[in-house]
Amino acid sequence: MKRSRFSEEQIIAILKQQASGMATANVCREHGISSATFYKWKLARKVQA
Repeated sequence: MKRSRFSEEQIIAILKQQASGMATANVCREHGISSATFYKWKLARKVQA
């Protein structure tokens, strides 16, 4: 399995950045990720919670 460029803490911080009101497209652009990756992370962590 390929190792992620982002640690779990970084992923959570990115998700919180979007939850605080920043547009998803802007968050993705700032961190160099696709919107598909963002939503995959969001779904995976929602299931864990």
